[in-house]
Parts: sequence; C-alpha cells; structure tokens
Amino acid sequence: MKGRLHRSLGPVAISFLLGAVLFGSQPPGVGAKMPRNNVLARALAIELGKQKAPKWLMPLSSGVMYTLLQASGTLEARANNASGAGPLSAAKSQGCQNVFTGGALGGRNIRVNQDCSLRRQAEETIAVNPNNPNGLIAGQNDSRIGFNHCGYDWSFDGGRTWGDQIPPFWQFILLDGHTSDACSDPTAAFDAAGNAYAGGILFDVNSPASAVVVAKSNAHIGGAFYHSPANLSFQEYRDVPLGVVANDTGPAIFNDKELMTADAHSGSPKANNVYMTWTRFNSATGAGIGANSPIYFSQSTDGGATWSPGVEISGANPAICTDFSGELDPNACDQDQGSFPVVGPDGTIYVSFGNGNTPLPGVNQVLFVKCPAAADCSNSASWTQPVKVNDLIDNAPIGPDPSTGCPGGRECLPPNGYRVPEFTSISVSVDNSGKLYTVWADFRNGGPPCTGPASSATPPCDNDVFYSASTDGGATWGAAVNVAPAAWFGATAQWQPGSSITPNGGALWIGYYDRSYGTCESTGCNDITLAKVSNPGGSPSISYRRLTTASMPNLVPANNPIQAGFLGDYMWVAVDSTGKPYVVWADTRGLRNTVEEDIYFASVPTT
Repeated sequence: MKGRLHRSLGPVAISFLLGAVLFGSQPPGVGAKMPRNNVLARALAIELGKQKAPKWLMPLSSGVMYTLLQASGTLEARANNASGAGPLSAAKSQGCQNVFTGGALGGRNIRVNQDCSLRRQAEETIAVNPNNPNGLIAGQNDSRIGFNHCGYDWSFDGGRTWGDQIPPFWQFILLDGHTSDACSDPTAAFDAAGNAYAGGILFDVNSPASAVVVAKSNAHIGGAFYHSPANLSFQEYRDVPLGVVANDTGPAIFNDKELMTADAHSGSPKANNVYMTWTRFNSATGAGIGANSPIYFSQSTDGGATWSPGVEISGANPAICTDFSGELDPNACDQDQGSFPVVGPDGTIYVSFGNGNTPLPGVNQVLFVKCPAAADCSNSASWTQPVKVNDLIDNAPIGPDPSTGCPGGRECLPPNGYRVPEFTSISVSVDNSGKLYTVWADFRNGGPPCTGPASSATPPCDNDVFYSASTDGGATWGAAVNVAPAAWFGATAQWQPGSSITPNGGALWIGYYDRSYGTCESTGCNDITLAKVSNPGGSPSISYRRLTTASMPNLVPANNPIQAGFLGDYMWVAVDSTGKPYVVWADTRGLRNTVEEDIYFASVPTT
C-alpha cells in the first residue's frame, strides 16, 4: 500500500507509541485505554496519522483495525461531528429477511445475516457441504454485540433462506488471563464427512494477547450451531474447550488474517484434516529490520480438537525476496499478508499470499507455496520454496480523506472511502487435474488523475482484477490475464475479488466489486459482477453477469459515519461439485432505506 512507501524512518523498527502519545489528546468523551500490544498500537498510530508506515510494513486486517478505532473513540468522535442521516422509517413487520429482485436477468439478492439492528456485517466467507449442495455456511465480521465479532450463518435450502448466530467464543480466556472481547476475520469450512468448522482471531483491546480458535458443528447439525471440537461426552452441548490454533501473549506478537480450509475430498489420504494459515506479526524479531509478518500454518487431524504447533511456511528465495527481511536470512519472504489455503483432490495443500520483500515502491508480489500430499505439513521443511506468481501493484491513492472515511495509511479509490485490500483479497483454487488459478486485484493500470493523496485524487480509477494459471503444480505461472480490461469496462474500478474453479476445470468464477455500471465510477456507488472464465488454462473466453439487482449506494461519513470506509478485506466465491457458483458480499442497501452494511447472497446457473 502506498502508506508503506515512506522511507524516512529507515530500516530501523518503528518505536511504539502508547497512551495519549498516539492521539496527542483523547477524542471527546473517550476513556478507553490504548492497546497494550505493540503491533496494535503501531497500526492504530498509522491509521490516525500519527506515524508513517515504512515500505515493508504489512497492514493489519481491517476487522481488527475497526475494533481499535471504535475502542479508541475515533468512530464516536466522527459520528459526533457528522450531520447525520434522516430518521429511520418505522418498521412495518418483524424479522429481517429480505430479497432484492430485478435486473436484466431477473436476479435475486438474498439477505444472509438476520440481525435487525443497524450494526455492521461485512468481510464474508461461504462454504458448500460436499455431500449436500443445499447445505451452506457463511460468516462475516459482525458488530451486533459491539466491536467487530464473528457471526456465522447457515442455509439448508441452497441459500433461499438463512439463519445466523454469534459463535461461543466470548468466554475464551487468553494466555494473559483476559477474556476475549473481539473477533475478526471469520473463516469457515466443511470436511469430507460434512462436519462444519468456524474460526476467528480473538483478542482483547486492552490486552497484549491474541489467539486463533476453532469451533465445530457436527455433520447432522450442518452449521446451525457450533460446539466444542473436543471428543467428549455430550460434545454438542459443550462450548469449551475450543480448538486452539495459536495463543500468544506479550506485546510483540499479534496473530492476524487467518483462513481455514479442510480436506473435503473423500478419496484423499488426508480426508477430514483441517488446516489454518495466518499472518504472525512480530514487532521485535531481533534480526534484520527488527520486525516481520510471515505466514504460519497449523493442522488438525482429529476434527479440530487439537492443532499442531504453528510453523512458518513463507520461506526464503534470493531470486524474489531481496529487501526488508526481519530475520537472520536476508532473503526471507517474511513481510507477508493475506494467505489463502486450498486443498487438492490428492491432499496437497496450496497457499497464495501477498509479499513486500521487494525494493521498488508500490511494486510488491503475489507468492505461492505448497506442501505435497505425502509430506508432513506440520514440518516447515515440507513446504516448497516460495514462487512468484506475479506482481502486486498497490500504489492507489492514500488516505486520510475525512470526507469519504478513508483512513490514514490506507489505499482507497475516490470517491469511495473503502479500503482497497490488495494483499487480503488474493485467492487460489485447484481443479481435479491439479491445475491452479490465483486471482488478485491491483492498480497497475491506474494513474492520473487517480493518484496521490486520496483527499485530492479523482476518478477514473482503473483498478483491475487479474488471474494467472499454473499447469505444473505451481512451479511456474502464466502471464496475468486482465478480467476487466478498460477496452470493455472503461477506466473504472474493479476490486476485492473472490474466486473458485469448477472441479472439471472448465470455468473459473471470479466475483468482484465493480464501478462500471451507470455513473458509479464518479459517484461511488458499486455493484457485484461475476465473471465466468471458460477454458482459463488455455485460450480463455470471459462472460459477465451483474449479480446486484441495483447499484449499492456509497457508504460515507455523511450517511453513516460509524461504518464508512469499511467493506471488509474480502468477499467470497465457492462452487459445488457440479460447478455451480455461490457468492456472498457486503451490501450497503440497508434496512428501511438506510445506508449500512449487511451480507447478501446470490447464485447463478452454470450456463
């Protein structure tokens, strides 16, 4: 991100400011303590414009940051200074189910979360039961009980109707004795037997500790509620113990941006194993530049009950990782964020992620590693050396911009204040033949007038979505294919993609936020487009479907100062065994004509 381009601090690790130093003075009416975790304190100082981030520094996940912004009083201060939207119209019925219909193809956008408040739901995931495509689970960052938490949803009828819940995470005791009060980065998966799993990052804003935890929903429950994964009597009645993937105390470590997958292939030698990758921020490595954020991995072979010790899998490569190492190895690929794991039909685990161990400002890279099916993936030596998929160009306009909600140190595409999460919207998928497809978005085709400070940059902002294919198991990758080129879409913004490949490899489905409809590029409204890339590993042809039945209004401080600036760090696309795609996204067409965020779902025929 462009906020990471400043080099004035040099290669020495940033000192961490605590307490009132971060603000100068506290916002009005705020008495919350500042984070005691050094990683969180530094990230908050950057977002508040009190520090500039060095080139190598990876951004923390947005769900974590909005918890900190709320705890610090920043969002309340913003709301106090906003003019405010009009009052809500009276509710005419109970319940919060909703379906938007319309569009040229008669689409249906179905509301997933059933929270009836005006609290944020964003940053979503979806998984399909491999034994029953009508069984779906979804998840989102969810603020109905305060801060960012993790909410989970289920459907037994293919997404036509949904139920939702808050998982049993809030009694979890962190290593320093504090009880978790926030959850971020929801993740969900099914294994081959149809068991469902839900996970999240747990932390306390006034505690240095952080953890990654998992709860389970046995196959016959299907995600309707989650319980302890431990194999105990009355298992389904128990909410503790949770599966603990990572659990750290002390101010130097923060676990972030975890994503989970499970081996859902019944013929795999590792069927039903559950895997987690995440970013482990360390602000005091004692080597190199003194700080890093490598990708870590852990696995469970007993249904999520116990997890192997976390190991670093992002590795080192002198050909591609040449700067800003925080380790003794100067070629460590350790300035990372946004890992995405997937399992092949033979049990091989594949992971793509964003990396910043590069010398040129704004020119980062998408990297790839894998662990072969026959290997012990809990051993870091079993993972391949990282391979470069392609460049990751993240030099879009940089905040702050108070008029849009774009925070300091983050990239946004005016007139949206939404973060452009180039590092955390990378995805990888594999078909039954072992061909791989990595999808990402970046700003390589952007430029004037959409450059410089977000407060003065103006559209058009030609952010684009790309994919690259590998036919040799990830050893080499093909050229980047622009899914939304300006020749078809104009110089408009497409960002935050999710993707999945059909099992037979015939179609790569890519969903993304899109400002190419109507006047959205200039007004900030946006839609969801689903691209179908036929023959993606050969000579591709691409067709498009507008999933949203109408454009989503821009979410800015003028109409919602609490939620402005945040659509999450990722949306999600999943496919079932027939290749049918399922898509979830954060939608700003709120309750009773408000502008606020909820999760919506759509699916389309495969033809």
